[in-house]
This record gives sequence, C-alpha cells and structure tokens, in this order.
Amino acid sequence: MADWRKDKQASRLTLGTLTAAGIGATLGLRKVLRRARYSFNGRTVLITGGSRGLGLVLARELVKQGARVALCGRDETSLERAREELERDGAQVLALPCDVRDPVQVEATVSAVHERWGAVDVLINNAGIITVGPLESMTVEDFQDALDTHLWGALYTTLAVLPEMKQRGEGRIVNIASVGGKLSVPHLLPYSASKFALVGLSDGLRAELRQDGIRVTTVCPGLMRTGSHRNARFKGQNEAEYAWFAVGDSLPGLSASAERAARLILDACRRGDAELLVGLAAKVGAVGRVLAPELTAALLAWANRLMPQNSNPDSHTGAQSETPLTRSWLTELSRRAAERNNELDVPLH
Repeated sequence: MADWRKDKQASRLTLGTLTAAGIGATLGLRKVLRRARYSFNGRTVLITGGSRGLGLVLARELVKQGARVALCGRDETSLERAREELERDGAQVLALPCDVRDPVQVEATVSAVHERWGAVDVLINNAGIITVGPLESMTVEDFQDALDTHLWGALYTTLAVLPEMKQRGEGRIVNIASVGGKLSVPHLLPYSASKFALVGLSDGLRAELRQDGIRVTTVCPGLMRTGSHRNARFKGQNEAEYAWFAVGDSLPGLSASAERAARLILDACRRGDAELLVGLAAKVGAVGRVLAPELTAALLAWANRLMPQNSNPDSHTGAQSETPLTRSWLTELSRRAAERNNELDVPLH
C-alpha cells in the first residue's frame, strides 16, 4: 500500500513537472513567434529627431531590416546629410524639415509621408532637447520648451498617425523618454519634468490603444554615447556643467552605446513590450526610487551639493563649452559617436 502511494505521488510530481515545463515552453514559443511575426521589412517608419544622434542610429538599423524610413528634424542641413548617407546604401528615405512643437508642421509631415508611401506603420517619438544647469539658472521658457518638445511634440505626432492605425487595427508607437522620466536628476529639472510627462502620456496611450491593436512602448534610457552632448545646452558654470555631463556620457560603465540601445529599442518595439530600461544605471535608478525613495532622495541631494552652483542664465552649447578635460581621452568614445552620428556642425536653435 505504501509503495502504491509513493508511486502515485511520484507520478503526480512527474506530471506536474512536465506540465510546468510544457507551459514554460509554450510561453517561450509564443514569445518567439510574437517577436518573429512583426517585421519591419516593407513597413513605413517615421522617426522624429531622426537626422542625428539616436534617431539616426535607429534609422540605420531599420533600413538594414528593409523599412522605409521618414526622418524629420529642425535642421535641413543635418537632414540632408542623413538622407544622403542612408541612400548610399540603397535605402528608401524621406527627409522632412519639421518642428514637432508646431502641430501644423506635424500634420504636413505626416501628410507628406502618406503621399509618398501610404500610412505610417511605426512612429518613433525621439525628438528631444536637453538643458543642463541648476534651477536658479533656468527660466520658465526652459520648462515650456522642454514640455513643448517632449510632451506636446509626441502628442501631436501620435494624434496625426492614430486614425489610420486604428482603421487598420495595427500599429507601433515608441516614445523615447529617459531614466530622467523615472528619477529626477539634479541640474536637469526642465528635462526631467517633461520626460515624466512623456512617461505618463505613453503609459496612458498604451492602456487605451491596445484594444485597437496598437502597441505603445515607453523607452527609458540612461546615458547613451550618441554624440548629442555637443548640442545640449548648458547654463550656470557652463564649462563645469558640460565637463561632468560629457565625461559621464562617455564612460562605458555609466553609458550605453547608441548602437546597442537602438537594437534593444527595436527588439522591444517588435515584441510590443510595455517598457524598456536601457543601461544598468537606468535600471538601478528606476528601481531605487520605488523601493528606497528616502535613500534615493538623500543620494541625489548629496550629488547636487557636489555639482557647480551658479545662477547665470546664459546658455551655451556643449561645443561652446569645451575644456582640455572634455577634449581628453575621457570623452573619446563620445567624440567618436558625434562624428559618426551627424552631431558636428549643427546650427544653433
């Protein structure tokens, strides 16, 4: 009798193990199939802020995968350079001057894409600006400009592409936010406030649009080696502010390569993931704010005390704030990224 019970118990354990393994394998297979099912080949992708930096790196990866890519940005010279580079490899590219802060320009851009290739299949809201400095150096206009770009710009483009996505019952929207939208970092207050707003918008869109077959992915990267530090704006002690930003942006332990970030972002888009955190610093910061808010706040306050303190409201680009330190080996990786990613010779805006 005892042997029979042991055999029965063993059978149940074996059956349970096989069932669990089967469920795991099924879920894994479904994930693989879901990822494989959505292809960028033949899709029309619109990238805002696509002429340089991360936007251009994303465009390079997308055209490799057979996508038709529309780039928009404010600077026509940068757009033309990006278009020429991508077309040399036989890509289908459309470069359109557009300030996403203006809904009229956004509507005209989406109409131009539609006229050339039809409806937008994938929208990547990547356009962004960064202003660095202590709160005392910032103006209300700095906050307005950040919100106009990161929140309203993303909303305008989303509303412009939504009707046809809903009509088809399919679409992908990727909002490039930041770890600054999860954790407000000192000396980046306009940037962080606007990225928090974008994260909220993106989360709400995801909840409401899934029923229409539209997947919305929120991307929150930490520092990335895109080369965009040269065109960020710096206030207060601009050379000192630029130094900490540029060095942090270049060190491999603190920053991720733009190429790796682009691959992760497109994989998340293909799968329809809800959220992607890029880089260890982004993951630690986001988790730390939730699990240890008091400790995180104390560490950020300590970091703020170490930063330059100056209320000078004058604004300078990174390229205007170079010092021997920022031209040293410490920033070599970011300087190479700036050369690769069309971040040189960008006019002031």
